[in-house]
Order: sequence, then C-alpha cells, then structure tokens
Amino acid sequence: MAETGRPAPWQTLLATFFGAGLLPKAPGTAGTFAAAALLLPGVMLDLPCLGILAGPLLLLTLLIGALSVPGYLRATGLQDPGAVVIDEAAGLYAGACLLRPTWLELALVVVLFRLLDIAKPFPVNRLERLPGAWGVMADDLAAGLLAGLLTLFSRTLF
Repeated sequence: MAETGRPAPWQTLLATFFGAGLLPKAPGTAGTFAAAALLLPGVMLDLPCLGILAGPLLLLTLLIGALSVPGYLRATGLQDPGAVVIDEAAGLYAGACLLRPTWLELALVVVLFRLLDIAKPFPVNRLERLPGAWGVMADDLAAGLLAGLLTLFSRTLF
C-alpha cells in the first residue's frame, strides 16, 4: 500500500475490475457491463446452464475482492468508493449462476441487477452496513441473487 493515500497499482487494477470502475460516469454500470461481457461466451456456446461459466467467475471475483478491496479501502480512507466495481461483477455472477444461457435472461439479469443495486431495497440496504470489504461486496451479492431469482420467476410469467 502506498503512503500517498493511493492504493497499490495491483489493488486498483483488481478492485476496479481491470479499470472499468475508473470511468468518470456510471462506474457501477461499466463494471456490470464488463462482467457481463465475460458471460457472453456462455450464451454463444449455448452451455447447459450459465452457471457453468458464472460459478467459477463468482468464486474468482470473490477471491479478487477479498485480496484487493481491503487495501484499497485503507489506502483511500473511503467506505465504498465508486471506482471499486469488483463487487458489481461478483453480484452479477451470483445472479447469473441461476440462469439459462440465453440473451434474454442475461439482459434481464443485468438490468434487474443494476436497478436493485442502485435502489438497494430491504434487505440489500442492510448488508452495505457491514464493515470493510464485506459491506462493499455483500449488498451486491444480495442484489445479484435477487435479480437472478426475479429472472427465474419471469420464466413462469412469459
């Protein structure tokens, strides 16, 4: 960790999901779209379940978040900096684990995830109160799971 109040370069690279969170406008949406791009091969290859790809990506982003976010928070002194979007990637992957590999379901989970992540309905809003990196990550994981469940529920409606 640098003494200048800046995180180490590797922490910035990972916590911002390879720079997606550094965009000046809507970094959370940029992080979500970047994460969704890694799910596109699962849709194009018509995997039996999107979870085949999303599950390992979820585990990887949780590990990356656990390694990079605490130092990023300490270095910046911020509780939940907008540039940290590894949590958006993890949240999207949590929801995508439940889905079929279709364009419609991927698009729907992305839109629902962003809406839920921004609105933070109960109980999602309670989770962001957790300390440190857990607070950064947990609310997005809950929003992602909720988005995935709503997408599943939409199957019965349409």
